[in-house]
Amino acid sequence: MPKAIVLINTEVGAEEEVLNEVKNIENVKDAYMVYGIYDIVAEVEADSVEKLRKAISETLRKIPKVRSTITLIVVESLTKK
Repeated sequence: MPKAIVLINTEVGAEEEVLNEVKNIENVKDAYMVYGIYDIVAEVEADSVEKLRKAISETLRKIPKVRSTITLIVVESLTKK
């Protein structure tokens, strides 16, 4: 199942508003408000690469007050129990 980590920059003061919108996107599995260069980190997962692309490009990136994103496509993961 294709997965990506998306690093999101928002307009100043809009972090919580954007986080709430990100959490409502169907393909977002987890999202966190963070301190540092980026404001939000989201884990996005979909059934296909095309659905993953649409979730990021056509939904997440078009949220009002999102200034920029960087997408990291996951190639391998390790889940600890």
